[in-house]
Amino acid sequence: MNYLYWLFLEVGLLFLFPFVIILVTMPYLIRKLTEKGLVVKDYYKKGNKLIPTGGGLAIMLAALFSISINSMFYKFEPANFVALNVIMLFGLFGILDDMIDIGRPAKLVLMYYCSYPLMLFATQSSVIFPILGSIDLGILYGQLIIPTFVLVTANLVNMHSGFNGMSSGLSVIILISLIIKSLMAGNINNITAIIAMAGATFGFYLYERYPSRIFWGNVGSLTVGSAIGVMIVMQGYIFSGFIMLLPHTINFLMYVYWRVRKYPQVKFGKVREDGTLEVPNNLTLKWVLPYYRKATERQATYAMYAVTAVFCIIGIYIPG
Repeated sequence: MNYLYWLFLEVGLLFLFPFVIILVTMPYLIRKLTEKGLVVKDYYKKGNKLIPTGGGLAIMLAALFSISINSMFYKFEPANFVALNVIMLFGLFGILDDMIDIGRPAKLVLMYYCSYPLMLFATQSSVIFPILGSIDLGILYGQLIIPTFVLVTANLVNMHSGFNGMSSGLSVIILISLIIKSLMAGNINNITAIIAMAGATFGFYLYERYPSRIFWGNVGSLTVGSAIGVMIVMQGYIFSGFIMLLPHTINFLMYVYWRVRKYPQVKFGKVREDGTLEVPNNLTLKWVLPYYRKATERQATYAMYAVTAVFCIIGIYIPG
């Protein structure tokens, strides 16, 4: 009982500290980004509403500051600092992606190798598959699964976005689900940095949810997306993590179908006079609901939350 008390206290502090930091500092960041002209159009609002972007930088800084302070009271496993370095590297690429276009091939190759430091600290090399059972992938887990999974997850989170608070909200659901799964297994020693990221992301979500006061930009999606990928590979939750990310994967496959069929490229829909969405097709997951029935941006976003929550509950209870 005493162990559980300290376990939940540690998790609570790691989560709440960056959460509070974000709540306190975000109004200042919103004001400064707006003053600097770092704004983008909110396409699903009437008129020409401009929203500051790049707020994901605050998630990086809040998590770093939280870990530095908490490390004075708790002794963290070295794996946490390696994981944090990998996440920060992805975040830096997000900053570059927001500023300049360095080219997709170069970006993918460089981000692939950003995950290599994790190879020495992954606690698992076995993956549990339905029917087949546990399969030890040995060196392939470190050389192939870890960098590929983190890279793919970061980009899946980056792609599955577009509505106010959708991407950050989905990320919060997945991160909390992974934390719950880890707590149920009694294994959080290697994910304390990710818990801090989850707290910062939840705090940011409260500002990005509908109607958004700030967007997180590529720096946010790549930072938090890589954190999800890092947590999955560090904990060995490859299959259950895949289940949690299945809506993101389906969204990506829909995009691939769209490109293969060479349909016209359209990035945004429109808003009707009654406030419901008018979308050009049903070839991205977030557009499926408003394509077949009238739905507002908020309703379509909540539908995405519900879908991901279902798969996350399944992922929590599926072994591996």
